[in-house]
Formats: sequence, C-alpha cells, structure tokens
Amino acid sequence: MESPSSAAIPLASYPSLRGRGVLITGGSSGIGGDMVRAFARQGARVAFTGRNAASAQQVLDDCSGATYKPLFLRCDMSDVAQLRDAVAEADAWTLGLSALLNNVADDDRHAFLEVTPDYFDSRVAINLRAHFFAAQAALPSLQRQGGGSIINLGSTSWKNKVAGYAAYATCKSAMTGLTRSLAREFGPAGVRVNTLTPGWVMTDKQLSTWVDAEGERAMDEHHCLPGRISGSDVAQLALFLAADDSRMITAQEFVIDAGWT
Repeated sequence: MESPSSAAIPLASYPSLRGRGVLITGGSSGIGGDMVRAFARQGARVAFTGRNAASAQQVLDDCSGATYKPLFLRCDMSDVAQLRDAVAEADAWTLGLSALLNNVADDDRHAFLEVTPDYFDSRVAINLRAHFFAAQAALPSLQRQGGGSIINLGSTSWKNKVAGYAAYATCKSAMTGLTRSLAREFGPAGVRVNTLTPGWVMTDKQLSTWVDAEGERAMDEHHCLPGRISGSDVAQLALFLAADDSRMITAQEFVIDAGWT
C-alpha cells in the first residue's frame, strides 16, 4: 500500500528518466516501495531488491500500468555476494544503470549496553556496508552510461539525538562521509552523489510499530509544517536528484523532515 496521501500528490515529469536504468535497494516496502512506484511512473526501467516477496508483489501490482514493469530481485543486501549478483542482474535487465538509490535499512531498536560485536556487525552490514558495496558494484555501469546519480538514504535520527538505536544512527551518520568521498572520486566521470535524509516518514512499519500518541505530539511540536511526511514526499525529491535536471548538484545533503532538525 502506498504511503498516506502519496497517490494524491501529482508527480512532476522528468523526461530524462524515460527508459533509464534505476536500481532501488530495499524497494519492496516503505519509502523504497514509493520510490519504485514513482520511477516506474516516469517510464524508467526499475529494478529493486527486497526479501519479502509478498510485499514486493504489491509494489509490482501497483506498477502494472507502467511502460516498463519493474523487476524484483530477492536479495539479502547484507550478503555482499548476493548484492553483487543483484546489481549485475539489474544492470543487464535495465540495459545499463543510470541511477542507484541506496535505500535498504533496518532501524531495529537496541539497548546500547546490551549490543554484542555480532549484533553491531549485523547493523553495519545492512545499514552501511550494503550501501558501500552496492555503489562499488554499480559504478562501472554508471560510468559506461557516461555518468549518473547515486542517492544515499540517510536519517535525521542521529541529528535529533534519538536514543535506542545507536548502531543504526552511527551507520546513518556515515552516509555523509560516503556521499562526499564518492562525489569527489567519481565526479570526473559524470557521477553525482547526494544524500537524501528523511525525517519521520509515515510508512506502514512506522505506523504499526512506533507511532503512538506521544509520537504524534512530538511531530505536532517539532514540525514547522502541518501534516505528516509520506514516502511520496521522499520519492519526488529522489526523482529530481536522479534526473538530468540536477546535473550540477553533487556532494550535498537534502533533508525532508518538515523542519524538525
């Protein structure tokens, strides 16, 4: 199911995305699912990874009218071998990648004093290592296309000093360093790299697990704008950052949090 109100928000049109190859990691639900839908509506050739076939099928069903029906790649992105295979398959199916959206994440809550080395490594594997090696695997394809866009999904959780998931916050803060380093290294090849940092987005997972009366009050207090953030709000900025319209924008962070931070 699309995020609240996302279907009602008209998307801008980006002709440069038509027929372009796009890989979205963690695209079977939440923000990732909304990005898959948005890029498919633009006429892009979209491949996306995920682990839940049922939720992925819902995304595919929502894209049934797209020019190119997206390709679902079942993949554990914490497994680098699987990750590399998925990127290679996406590259072949899309006829060359022009954009990588490093969206996969797991914001599992944890008590800092109880974190073990194995648990910490598992958080890094899905929330940072996957982004690093997905970019590494996708960059040759972007270079063959003459350039493109890498969009790393961050989080305002560490900016807002949210307790209860220090390992996750650590990984998300690292998106800034990864983005800026890759932007400098691969800019000469025409590859743009930016961070897209959402605030508290009202995905199905957030609504069913974390959003309670206290959370609603916090959003009312800290948001400068009325309303709630949807996955479509994030997806619309991702479209711009992937399109040629943003051709001279790189090494930047874009925050979508209704003014909370």
